[in-house]
Amino acid sequence: MLDVAFSKPVPPKAGAVALLLAEEEALSGAGLALNEASGGAISRAIEVAGFKGQKGKTVLLFAPVEGLTRLLVVGLGKRADLTALTVEEAGGGIAAALSQEAQVTVLAEGLAASEAAHLGLGAVLRAYRFDLYRTKEKPEDKPKLTAITVQAEDHAKAKSAFAPLKAVAEGIYLARDLVTEPANVLTPPEMAERCRALTKLGVKVEIMGPKELEKLGFGALLGVSQGSVQEPRMVVMQWNGAGGRKPRKPLVFVGKGVTFDTGGISIKPASGMEDMKWDMAGAGAVVGLMAALAGRKAKADIVGLVGLVENMPSGSAQRPGDVVTSYSGQTIEVLNTDAEGRLVLADVLWYAQEKFDPALMVNLATLTGAIIVALGQEHGGMFSNDEELAQKLTSAGIATGEKLWRMPLGEAYDKAIKSDIADMKNIGGRHGSAIIAAQFIQRFVNNKPWAHLDIAGMAWSSKDAACVPKGATAYGVRLLDRLVRDHYEA
Repeated sequence: MLDVAFSKPVPPKAGAVALLLAEEEALSGAGLALNEASGGAISRAIEVAGFKGQKGKTVLLFAPVEGLTRLLVVGLGKRADLTALTVEEAGGGIAAALSQEAQVTVLAEGLAASEAAHLGLGAVLRAYRFDLYRTKEKPEDKPKLTAITVQAEDHAKAKSAFAPLKAVAEGIYLARDLVTEPANVLTPPEMAERCRALTKLGVKVEIMGPKELEKLGFGALLGVSQGSVQEPRMVVMQWNGAGGRKPRKPLVFVGKGVTFDTGGISIKPASGMEDMKWDMAGAGAVVGLMAALAGRKAKADIVGLVGLVENMPSGSAQRPGDVVTSYSGQTIEVLNTDAEGRLVLADVLWYAQEKFDPALMVNLATLTGAIIVALGQEHGGMFSNDEELAQKLTSAGIATGEKLWRMPLGEAYDKAIKSDIADMKNIGGRHGSAIIAAQFIQRFVNNKPWAHLDIAGMAWSSKDAACVPKGATAYGVRLLDRLVRDHYEA
């Protein structure tokens, strides 16, 4: 992870420099001093480029002053419109533009301490790289940036503000690592063992294998996994940070963890099937969230549960038309074995309610292609039975940039999963299929405040974004961390 330090403003004498300018503001402080040392080269370059501090705009100068390698002028937009996300994007842009520099100094004199901390977070998130399996990459193709120093007026307070953000970044890195790993490495047993590593942060971790799950009666989850040689797992992670003598009902987060999804007997087309290694992104987000909350010592009681399976076709695989009995006792006619994530969630959600009596439940799943058709890759789909929870999630999404769009639920959609021979079937018609999937999951939710987040369009990015390099996004970690921080900490 990129090392981020904070220091008092001093004109840098070596390495690369990033200079922040808000819209229509003139050079001042260390930036003005550098401009004078450059004989006015910086101000001339700004003028020639037509740069006026617009958000996202940059000007790059090479060797503007003796000892400095590069100077990047970064626009922040209007000072009055500055937000945590704005400065995070600026930090991400700096990390990307100066990735070939070993050390970067950011002149952030005009930023408040919290803003300087968020700039550091943006740089860390953008600098993420998964290169575990690269063995022949040319040195010139590798990023060289290892450290960034943010010069801020209240650098001590900025350093303090950055500490919990760093913990969140570590949770995001963990989630991205899990989602990026190939399926031959990250099997359900292997992912469960990686969850166990959270015990180092004070998280209580319990892992259940096929014998325990069969004894419990997890017929829906086990049906998904029965075609694979990889054994299923359910992992229960508990962080008890609220303190106090009176026990509080925990917040429960549940993740779909299909470590590879062929579709089973209802097999998917070959084209693009390699992407199905990230069908466990919901579970990855829950694991990353637990690491983030424990890492920053969140003052809340949290339970994270992930159902981990591999969905494969074989002689022992679940067949279309099979009927399984879920942990709740409800029977399910499995008409399509590629609608498997909802089966996993059915058992885990019911267990979560019965075991923990939660204050609320939120599940995350890369559940349907239909949600991508509806919302593209700009919003996750949100379905909820609770207005207050839905509003809180929406606000958290706006604050973190992990946006949600609420979708409907209703009896008319629920009728689509009526089965002729069982309590329900696992698919309905083609139209409204993302909603029908949510209706299926809701049948395994009692009267608890609940939200289902369909993140199929958000788990993986095909292009670089300001704070998210191409690849696994860890969508959901920041969103739910913000939900907890804003509304549920003691």
